[in-house]
Amino acid sequence: MGDFLPLFLGVAAIPFIYYLIVIYSALRYFAQPEATADPEFTPPLSILKPFRGVDPEPYENLASFCRLDYPDYEIVLCIDPDDTVIQTVITKVIADFPRTNIRVFHGSGRIAVNDKCAKLARLVSEATHEVLVISDSDVRVRPDYLRHVVTPLRNPKVGAVTCLYVPIGVHTPTDHLQSVGMMSDFYAGVLIDWQLEGMKFALGPTIATTRTRLNAFGGYPELENSPADDLLVGRFIEEQGYEVVLIRYAIDTVCDYATIRDLLFKRLRWIVVMRNMRPWGHLGLLLTMGLPWSIAAAVIHPAYLPIYLALRIAMTWVIGIHGLRQRVLWKELPLIPVWDAVAFAIWLTSFTRNSIRWRGTDYYIREGTLVPVLAGNKNHAG
Repeated sequence: MGDFLPLFLGVAAIPFIYYLIVIYSALRYFAQPEATADPEFTPPLSILKPFRGVDPEPYENLASFCRLDYPDYEIVLCIDPDDTVIQTVITKVIADFPRTNIRVFHGSGRIAVNDKCAKLARLVSEATHEVLVISDSDVRVRPDYLRHVVTPLRNPKVGAVTCLYVPIGVHTPTDHLQSVGMMSDFYAGVLIDWQLEGMKFALGPTIATTRTRLNAFGGYPELENSPADDLLVGRFIEEQGYEVVLIRYAIDTVCDYATIRDLLFKRLRWIVVMRNMRPWGHLGLLLTMGLPWSIAAAVIHPAYLPIYLALRIAMTWVIGIHGLRQRVLWKELPLIPVWDAVAFAIWLTSFTRNSIRWRGTDYYIREGTLVPVLAGNKNHAG
């Protein structure tokens, strides 16, 4: 037993090493100069936006793309044919911004599990320009957005550009929990990947690339039955030998978690996808979870819990407050242990799931592809 305790305490300290690496990675990332725009590099481009349903404040989100300080761009939208609500919003935006070139397509014309990818497949084919900026419907941007995200593409070695995003409209307890989880957990993983191996993925709210780079791996038709399409776009472009750049520039996304159940189901879906697509990475998450290890180790050495709290607060401060300038995040710091407890419970739950529920349908993940779960074989899940 005496030989086991030092070993256990050593393993319990591994999350602290992870936290220190995250802090270093974040400090290094935010020590970079902020993204700059090249006034001489403004290629004409197409902004592609797939819609499914209505996000909070849809008019304000779409209208922000009509106020961009950029000489030549179009906005190309794809919506469901029967979605009269978003059509009404788009009609008002078109009327209010008659000088902005906005084109709307109804339906993807494809049958696919991943409706977003099916819509993007059509949008890429319909886009007028070679340079493409793919953006989610819940994104809101500043006038300098295009100039910043496009500038790195002037380097022929760069295949895609992506950026961080911060939540706005944070009002409900669920919004606050999601916000602290994003700053203290999700971005920790993004920045440590950036530090250790470079960006091998992209973040969905913004991907700037070209039609040529997409077509080289088959484009969105290759992804329309896959989960995690934003991750795969970055991966496939990087595998072509091009760089995926995470610029130091942040955009806004509007919070859209109506209930804690919505947040938990989305997080569980993400972690089950990770277990199927990156099983060793999923298993390794246990060594990044300081809360359960610190609680267990505190029985032997009480200092573990205050060290855990100090490092988690430091991580969140460096990423959210120092780096992304989310000053109100101070109020959410007490939620860090709550988020960590929830994240650990979801990780444990993921081992009991062989399928995910997405848009009301159950799917297995087989070799990176979503396969519908048939009623007759649910009991044979492997």
